[in-house]
Amino acid sequence: MPGPYRRKKSNRKYTGFGKDLKTKHRSKDLDEITEDLKPVNVESMIRQKIDYDLPGAGQSYCVHCAKHFISEKALREHLTSKPHKRRLKALEDEPYSIEESERAAGMGNYIMPKKRKVIDHDEILDELEEKASSMLEEESGTVEPKTVDSEETVVK
Repeated sequence: MPGPYRRKKSNRKYTGFGKDLKTKHRSKDLDEITEDLKPVNVESMIRQKIDYDLPGAGQSYCVHCAKHFISEKALREHLTSKPHKRRLKALEDEPYSIEESERAAGMGNYIMPKKRKVIDHDEILDELEEKASSMLEEESGTVEPKTVDSEETVVK
């Protein structure tokens, strides 16, 4: 009778596969997303130029999760999902900083990270739409621009 089946050893030398898997689906860290949530950056992140290399031509983007979606419907479903809510909860804490790492190493007293309010995606879109509509009204002339007197601001 023949002996047990001998294992093939062809993949024995290739050891980098695990690292490739870990970095393939890597997304932005919380401190990078915190930078994106600044009002200057949010508008450019949500209203991106059309890029056909990105899913959905880059038009459906979640700023909090740093993900592109194939359609507006997929984005709306994502906004109600658990991973998005977990990310919002994680973004409430102040991002990790160098000062915090020094305090953890024993160079100072520990200070609890502060909580902050994270603006939801719908609120961001509403603000941008209001801003765009007010700019269009001013350009079309339906709303007169504000004029400044020497003593106070007067709207005609």
